[in-house]
Amino acid sequence: MSLGRTERLLAALGNPERRLPPVIHVAGTNGKGSVIAFLKAMFEAAGLSAHVYTSPHLVHFRERIAVRGVPISDGALVDILEECEAANDGAPITFFEITTAAAFLAFSRHPADIVLLETGLGGRFDSTNVIATPRLCAITPISIDHVQFLGETIAEIAFEKAGILKPGVGCVVAPQSPEAMRVIFDRAAEIGATLFRSEQDWGVDKFHMPVPGLAGAHQIGNAAQAYGCIHQLDEFHIGDAAAREGIAAARWPARLQRLTGAGLAGELPAGWELWLDGGHNLSAADALAAFAQGWDDRPLHVIAGMLNNRDAVAFLHRLAPLAQSIQTVAIPGEENTHDPELVARAARHAGLDVRSASNITDAVRGLAGQPAGRVLICGSLYLAGAVLAMAGVDSDAGLLHPPTDK
Repeated sequence: MSLGRTERLLAALGNPERRLPPVIHVAGTNGKGSVIAFLKAMFEAAGLSAHVYTSPHLVHFRERIAVRGVPISDGALVDILEECEAANDGAPITFFEITTAAAFLAFSRHPADIVLLETGLGGRFDSTNVIATPRLCAITPISIDHVQFLGETIAEIAFEKAGILKPGVGCVVAPQSPEAMRVIFDRAAEIGATLFRSEQDWGVDKFHMPVPGLAGAHQIGNAAQAYGCIHQLDEFHIGDAAAREGIAAARWPARLQRLTGAGLAGELPAGWELWLDGGHNLSAADALAAFAQGWDDRPLHVIAGMLNNRDAVAFLHRLAPLAQSIQTVAIPGEENTHDPELVARAARHAGLDVRSASNITDAVRGLAGQPAGRVLICGSLYLAGAVLAMAGVDSDAGLLHPPTDK
């Protein structure tokens, strides 16, 4: 991990990262995309425009680069990538590094009021960290994830996330464990960054928010953090009315999204519900379990597929007490998927009642003869993308159909 390759390519492109609108840089383990979704919605409710860089994509690669809030067109994406390839001139570069350079190049050529920038992995050596002076930073809750790159302890991971802090730049920090907060505080003190901390400078109890447009109790905290960011951006004049409208209107596919209509949802009889979530680590499993506790009016059936660098059995342990059945599936088209039968076998060995299914559709169809219940497909954003692809996309704009999560 290094910034050197990204910096070299950006220099060859004429340093487009220096010609961007003000940047809000977001790092953390869980909630980064949701915080950005709330920020985007609030800016747009105020009549402002936002460039947005997020990862990974769900269905189309161009979802990662939204120019003035709309995924970049196929033609513009091809042109930008070819320009980046030519400038790179065969030098070593990673997928994410050249994608980041392409995003900055696209953003630099179109006016907007703000850039909402999500880190891909960590922070300190993430390609997005070449922005010398963002307007504001945000760090969402930190938990154990990507230990092979970021470290095996919360303190080590927090050190990497805190690498986005910059001298003289404010950072809105979500509630953290004491270990993580200590690391962030020490780094801020070392370089002269200003922290705006939960329950001191912002918090759920400090704002009168509407019900967030994204489902789940954890989204209340994400919305509050985004609202806390807005309160540090006085120059944009985003009033409470626009902020409230944005929080209620925010959409972010595959985050506790209810699927209806044709596709997989159509495989279920009347009275059933089909839900989708891309959460893939243990903190995400805890959030799912907390949400599912409110589903006590009908049985819950879990269908899970995960990448093979995830602790699938531990993830399923969080949901098992709430689920009447659990099935494991492979992620379609993903070579690094967990083998569903091996996961099911390991889960059974750990005392869980888990079986494997040949594919997602068969897993859903196999439930149809039981009393009406809820199906939750979860475990990976890659799995979520495959499910959404089955549901179809808007062929004109390339946008995923708006979720119906009420």
